[in-house]
Amino acid sequence: MTAPISQAEWERQRRDATQAMPQVIDAVGLPKVLLPYQAKAVGLLDSAARNVLFVEKSRRVGLTWGLAAYAVLRAGRERAAKGMDVMYISYSQEMTREFIDACAMWAKAFSIAAMDSDELLFEDANPADPTDTKHIQAFRIRFASGFEILALSSAPRGLRGKQGAVIIDEAAFVDSLPELLKSALAFLMWGGQVVVCSTHNGTDNPFNQTIQDILAGRKSYQHLRIDFDTALRDGLFQRICLVTGETWTPEAEAEWRQKIISDYGDGADEELFCIPTQGTGAWLPAPLIEARMTAEAPVLRLELPANYMQMNHLEQAILLAPFMKQLADAVGTLDPRPHYALGFDFGRVADLSTLSLLAIEQRLKRREALSIEMRNVPGKEQKLIVGAVLEHVKGRLVGAAFDATGMGWTVAEDMGRKYGLKEAEDSPGLVWAIKFTEEWYRLQMPPLKGAFEDDQIALIPDAEHLADLRMVKLIRGIPRVPPVREGETGKKRHGDYAIALALAHFASRMRWVEYGYRPVAHRHEIQPGQMQMTAAEADWEDLSTEGRGWWDGPLGVRFRGNV
Repeated sequence: MTAPISQAEWERQRRDATQAMPQVIDAVGLPKVLLPYQAKAVGLLDSAARNVLFVEKSRRVGLTWGLAAYAVLRAGRERAAKGMDVMYISYSQEMTREFIDACAMWAKAFSIAAMDSDELLFEDANPADPTDTKHIQAFRIRFASGFEILALSSAPRGLRGKQGAVIIDEAAFVDSLPELLKSALAFLMWGGQVVVCSTHNGTDNPFNQTIQDILAGRKSYQHLRIDFDTALRDGLFQRICLVTGETWTPEAEAEWRQKIISDYGDGADEELFCIPTQGTGAWLPAPLIEARMTAEAPVLRLELPANYMQMNHLEQAILLAPFMKQLADAVGTLDPRPHYALGFDFGRVADLSTLSLLAIEQRLKRREALSIEMRNVPGKEQKLIVGAVLEHVKGRLVGAAFDATGMGWTVAEDMGRKYGLKEAEDSPGLVWAIKFTEEWYRLQMPPLKGAFEDDQIALIPDAEHLADLRMVKLIRGIPRVPPVREGETGKKRHGDYAIALALAHFASRMRWVEYGYRPVAHRHEIQPGQMQMTAAEADWEDLSTEGRGWWDGPLGVRFRGNV
């Protein structure tokens, strides 16, 4: 699944993706162009005019590609040969466009007469309120048989009253699978078909519940399971090598398999091996996250040795210098035009410290401009690094939200001394120290998910960030990161990036109030006739200015209230 791009770039990518098809057909022959598990799905559907097929599958195995072949074979037949319309439904417009492209390619390969694909607006009227009519973009291919393939990016009420075969792709992620199935199953009365396929999205998801009903014999639907290893045994990697021109070897396949599993991290069981997670499943589907990973920006990672605190200052500076150079280069290339929002999740011993910097574009889309991860980094160095980022964007900063749980409060407090510590929505200051509660997650996480769904956020592509975002689960109806840590011993992750991103997105949406201050004058700046400082004030002045670094602000911003 690809992210929304320009029409020209889309056409180029689709040409690149499909131009290998003729060589594959030449190499293996048209009857064998489908891999065994793809052919089995098509065979099950082609063997009966009336059936319902549920497929639980791994990602990256090309089942949608095989279903596109079946859609062309079914819609290209005449009515006497049991031809019918085929409707494809998924939650993403990108997936529907790709499905139509695949169907067009199959029509050419099968030499089936088809008109060019076109776009249309599908009217979705509410029977209870005729004025409530939505216009939904759809994609269509018409065939000489008189039937058509219609691909929709949502589940319109207008599905009722239609007839034919319907394919519901990534069904575990549609808004309301039970309601969609109620409309689709009516197709069976006049010889239609219903195909429901998806990766899993938790044990409590309606998709998995239906699978369990099938396995328990409570429903008579057909069932097919295609996990990652099944696809590999049926030749998935050999086909990939054929398309890419690489040489297949068992060693290369084993290495590729392990890399894919490692990329998915804690989500591998659910995403690749058809094992739904406990609870209500991942909050964000992996295809949606990947579709939004389009930002071109660096991810800087710093890990210090366990004995860092026992080193002398020179040794510490030598260790830190390369990273600080990378950071200076990264912030030096930031675009000075947009406003910025920052989120920071603190970790010191068990967890990572993560920073996400979002640029707010002219059309209000949030684009990630920088991400930083720190492991085993002391608090002083963390403040130095975070302060360097804030100092560079301070003229365009709308706000920064910091994890203030435990030791995280110290970083938030020090940054608040310079930029103002915010305590309520209408209070001044740029730094808001967040103590996480269920209420905070309940109110602030849904807007982040909406940004993913509405293409209003662009993230830096990163496999570990993808795994962190997939760790967010619905717990008692509220999206948050479970307490379980994932990863190798000593380097476990706890959804750290997901929290930093949620904080940055929260900061980008808050109403930030600018305020001014007059710094307290140093003793040598006091003019004759002005009120002199008391001895206690003078002692505090000496204490507060001693050793002050470039990241510390004037004394006046260290106080809250009526200074």
